[in-house]
Amino acid sequence: MDVRFLQSFVTVVDVGSLAEAARRLDLTPAAIAARLHALEEELGVPLVRRAGRSVVPTEAGIRILDRARQVIRDIRDMGSVASGDASLGEFRLGSFVTAMGSIVPPLLGQLYRRHPNVNLFVKPGRSIELCESLTRGELDAAIVVEPQFAVAKGYQWVEFMAEPLVVVAPAAMAGRDPHELLASEHFIRYDRSVLGGQLADRYLRDHGIRPRQRLEVDGLMVIAALVGEGLGVALVPDWRPMWDAGLGIARCPLPDRAPVRRVGLIWSTHGPRATLAEALLAEARALFETPLFETPFDPHSGVLPRDSGKRRKSKSTP
Repeated sequence: MDVRFLQSFVTVVDVGSLAEAARRLDLTPAAIAARLHALEEELGVPLVRRAGRSVVPTEAGIRILDRARQVIRDIRDMGSVASGDASLGEFRLGSFVTAMGSIVPPLLGQLYRRHPNVNLFVKPGRSIELCESLTRGELDAAIVVEPQFAVAKGYQWVEFMAEPLVVVAPAAMAGRDPHELLASEHFIRYDRSVLGGQLADRYLRDHGIRPRQRLEVDGLMVIAALVGEGLGVALVPDWRPMWDAGLGIARCPLPDRAPVRRVGLIWSTHGPRATLAEALLAEARALFETPLFETPFDPHSGVLPRDSGKRRKSKSTP
């Protein structure tokens, strides 16, 4: 049995579409359909069926789904087990999209300096989707925003970075009261489908601020660029690359304790590459668990110190 056929079957079930599975596996829909047909012929039962515009597993498909995932994991891990070094081989890492351009490059640079033989696969996605991929055995670890649900037994999430919310405004507005900015200027809202946007929305409601919303968008760099164009102000996590891009924006810290977006690593504590995941976490904490801004706050420059409170170290179920 060709493991690639199993991978195609599992991917089709996960995404519910031949076309999307083809995109993710870098194949054509016809090739995916041919693999499914070959697998069904070999097993002697239909594994998927059409349900409207989606593709769903049959009863037989549901029965073999978990076993198929396990076979894929076992084959992927076989090389490292045979070599006697489970920390090497292909390490599959997920990362939420914002972190791909800021956290992942320096982190992997440091990791490769210490583990030059590691073969890495990096998958971008939303934090909740990456957590689901991890529990399905498709990833070894993932860089995610703090999960808003109990982490499953056998998995652990540990924080290595905390980003308090700040008001981002055009440079000419530096020094103005942040609540006044949020209430009076046009507002560029951070997408409420992601945790940072939800934190901002809750802060506004808790403080009775009804902003003059101009648009809602995902992507912190996009928001920073829109603010730099003078299209409004925003309430977003204090994300380092915004201040390094020369966009003509100012940081306006909130007047009271700011909500914090916490970023960390989640991994399978009993997986074959748990040791490498823990090494990755150690590198992340060494790189990022330090203050970004050492100088006192200056209302004209918009520079403030990082939150000096104690950081949450871990979150897992007993």
